[in-house]
Amino acid sequence: MRKIVVPNFAFVVAVMAMIVGFVAAPASAQDRGGTYSTQELVNTGHKFFGTVSGGLATVIEQAVSRYGQPNGYILGEEGSGAIVGGLRYGEGQLNTRDRGRTKVYWQGPSIGWDFGGEGSRTMMLVYNLPSVDALYQRFGGVDGSAYFIGGFGMTALVADRIYVVPVRAGVGLRLGVNLGYLKFTPTATWNPF
Repeated sequence: MRKIVVPNFAFVVAVMAMIVGFVAAPASAQDRGGTYSTQELVNTGHKFFGTVSGGLATVIEQAVSRYGQPNGYILGEEGSGAIVGGLRYGEGQLNTRDRGRTKVYWQGPSIGWDFGGEGSRTMMLVYNLPSVDALYQRFGGVDGSAYFIGGFGMTALVADRIYVVPVRAGVGLRLGVNLGYLKFTPTATWNPF
């Protein structure tokens, strides 16, 4: 019996180590030139979100403590809705120190225990972005929402060691947890896939 338990335990430990490595990996974003400081992000967020930004500093500080300093950020707006399956569409502007500003769009499906709709202003922190073109792909992750009139939240998405951490403040009525992805494109499209 012990021979069965030990390999299972070793497997669980190996899986947990991979997950910890996956979550801890973005700290290397500081090694890429042109990062943004926490204070710069908080100031930009306060200007962008306006009066709903009460918890913004805490959310950004939490993201920076977990993922390090981003080398880009996106400011934009998005709308989403779900009844088990959902869709999200948005548009904004990618800001980087060494590549300037670029208009970007995103869209994506989700599935899970998720009901309702929301409209939000979104600040996405971008880590390990080697070029603007590297953003144009699908970033997967798990998202949770709890909006009753208004709300504020953060999630993390990943693809090819590039991390996108959306910080959202919005209005709507939504509750749930879902699995999905966002696909970034240089032009607007209705196709979420």
